[in-house]
Amino acid sequence: MRWIILTLSLLTFSCTVQAADKSGLQAGAAAVDITPQQFPMNMPGGFSANMAEKAHDPFHARAVVLADGITQVALVVVDNLGAGPDVLDEVKTIASTKTGIPVDKMLICSTHTHSGPSLNIRSEPAAAYYQKFVQGTADAIIQAHAALQPAAAGAAAHPLADEVFNRRWYVKDGKMPLNPFGRLDKVKTNPGTSPDVLARPAGPTDPDITVLSIQDSKRKALALFANYSLHYVGGAPQGQMSADYFGEFARLMPSRLRTGEGFVAMMSNGTSGDINNIPFGVTRPPREPFEQIRIVAQKAADAAWLAHQKIGKHRSDIRLGMLQKEVTLKYRRPTPQQVAEAQAVLAVKDKDAIAQLPRLAQNYARNVIGAAERPEETLTVKIQALRIGDFAICGIPFETFVEIGLDLKKRSPFPQTMVIGLANARHGYLPTLEQHPLGGYETWLGTNQVQEDTSTILTDHLLEMLNTLKSAPPNH
Repeated sequence: MRWIILTLSLLTFSCTVQAADKSGLQAGAAAVDITPQQFPMNMPGGFSANMAEKAHDPFHARAVVLADGITQVALVVVDNLGAGPDVLDEVKTIASTKTGIPVDKMLICSTHTHSGPSLNIRSEPAAAYYQKFVQGTADAIIQAHAALQPAAAGAAAHPLADEVFNRRWYVKDGKMPLNPFGRLDKVKTNPGTSPDVLARPAGPTDPDITVLSIQDSKRKALALFANYSLHYVGGAPQGQMSADYFGEFARLMPSRLRTGEGFVAMMSNGTSGDINNIPFGVTRPPREPFEQIRIVAQKAADAAWLAHQKIGKHRSDIRLGMLQKEVTLKYRRPTPQQVAEAQAVLAVKDKDAIAQLPRLAQNYARNVIGAAERPEETLTVKIQALRIGDFAICGIPFETFVEIGLDLKKRSPFPQTMVIGLANARHGYLPTLEQHPLGGYETWLGTNQVQEDTSTILTDHLLEMLNTLKSAPPNH
């Protein structure tokens, strides 16, 4: 009898210890190689065919899973231009079945590398890659979940202002070309670097690199989830795919934090819809292929290290919370006049006459007709808000203007907030309501798909979600 009582006591003690261990923060991280193997393959980051014959550097799906004994969440970064909701929902379903993490507690964001592989299935290499992407990204979540262990987290930010530039500019009188619709915008995207053309930028930048750092119980680095509002860099070797500065950053961070095997670093894309790496008004010296990517990645890694140094203490007594909301938006529709003008542009067949049209006129004429003929009236998008202690993350499924991210950070009830673009989908550009009347590439019908006040609608929802997370009772 004493033996039975002792055994039961030991079992009770063991269960209590396990429950206690799981009541604090747990974390696991994993990186899975999803580099394409079959070529040639189209890189979809442009208006014309852009074929790759090989990959210059590896592509990955990188995941960190967090748990607090009640809530489990997954944060994933994939090296891709912008995976759509269907493929990401497929990933989440596979991962949820294996891990038990609810699909609405998973945030999967794309880096927006413009030299990445297509996720269509219109060719044999692309179809094969689709399957590799889905399974590899799901495996990253599954492996991160399997690696859960007691952990602590901390967050901080450090500026890297000299590599982000607002790409929308007011130009000097007489320097504005016609847009594809034959009209004059008030601002131009990527206006060049000539002082004779440039007047002033049409918006701000967000200089901060924000990091979420995860350590194990021995204070060894497990993962670093970073965020920077920089569209992409470009300059990869011709005909070669590249994960851009996002991949190079992940490769460098272990050396910055002096970590060993098992550490996973990842760089997510912030609110960079109107931000790129071109120093307008300055002539940059020529670069060899991939050089500028390395320069930006090295500076970003340094800034991430400096942010990491600001974290006073990693904490394990952190509660998690995550909310997802579906928001239904109206698609933009062209006016009858816009449709008639687009039909007239597409009716032009003579090569010399086509050459006289504004740049990209026929591309955008097709976009106008497509918008007019779209059978759906609305688009339902998913937005997410995540709480990790006193740190918050917002996920937006658009190429989001920097003003939106800055506004969310300023108005958030949390002391520090990260805003991720291209989260869970890619539905085109998301300008602010104030930027729409200025025109420019990101506001054109076809590049921007949804009602013009979408940024206000989504911001209001996200702030409401953040306030709900902030006021939630312990262990919500």
